[in-house]
Amino acid sequence: MGDRLVTVIYGGDDTLLEDIRGLVPGGAFRGATTVDALRTALSEAEVLCSWSFRAREVATAWDAARTLRWIHWCGAGVDAVLFPELVRSPVVLTNARGVFDRAMSEYVLGLILAFAKGLPETLAAQAARRWHYRLTERIGGNRVLVVGVGSIGRTIAQLLQRVGMTVTGVGRTARGDDPVFGRVHAASDLLRLLPEADYVLAVVPLTADTTRMFAEREFRAMKPTARFINVGRGASVDEAALARVLEEGAIAGAALDVFEREPLPATSPLWAAPHLIVSPHMSGDFLEYREALIQVFVDNLRRYRAGEPLRNVVDKALGYVRS
Repeated sequence: MGDRLVTVIYGGDDTLLEDIRGLVPGGAFRGATTVDALRTALSEAEVLCSWSFRAREVATAWDAARTLRWIHWCGAGVDAVLFPELVRSPVVLTNARGVFDRAMSEYVLGLILAFAKGLPETLAAQAARRWHYRLTERIGGNRVLVVGVGSIGRTIAQLLQRVGMTVTGVGRTARGDDPVFGRVHAASDLLRLLPEADYVLAVVPLTADTTRMFAEREFRAMKPTARFINVGRGASVDEAALARVLEEGAIAGAALDVFEREPLPATSPLWAAPHLIVSPHMSGDFLEYREALIQVFVDNLRRYRAGEPLRNVVDKALGYVRS
């Protein structure tokens, strides 16, 4: 392929294109930072690497992508790029599966410890200069229901198991003899499993089946002492229902790192919901994540040029990489 292979890098800072070009000898690279520039660049491109992984500009410029054969998405969730024309096309879609797994598992463990050890209360008492002694919980032996058993969910489960928590997995379909979970339960079993969990963790991709997967019925099925954590996709949660159950004290707490609308508007009632930890879609990001994302794409580009199988190929019908 050599110099005939045109690769477009969409989004990122001023140095991204040069950093990638410096790691890949040969080939022609084009940068694009606007929709118009993307449309122009796609007119001759065979490969697109989209760094703007939450945006939908690719759909807008799709009519220009006459020679495109492969899109690499620099994120784990691909819902923003699964527009019908791409799904129907032969264009291959890959993602950054694996880059964020460890960071997200550490973040989830941090949230669980924050709840169990009362860190929000400690910080509030410190800000008020109030000496607030109390006992805290231990996490060993607590039951965690992990809903979403892809690479992120599995890495989270392994870390939580190592600190003594009991982890149950829920996937799209049931299966036995899983090396991490033992048995993976089907999504249809969710309501039956929710009352048994001390922590319910949502880490599902956004699909038709997972949209509003956690709503009034699911939250009220949880026991009053349970906490809910979402690090998957914001639209998998009915945020108004969650705010209501927190106001009523129907569950003990929740933590959201993802939201249906981002940034979360200042007028959202979630900011003031009791016992809710809000973070700005950062659970997977770490200091070296930029370099890690580049390496995944560069490795796949090398594979593509050599005619080798690509890593992290997304099943466009399902919306995620098959495990």
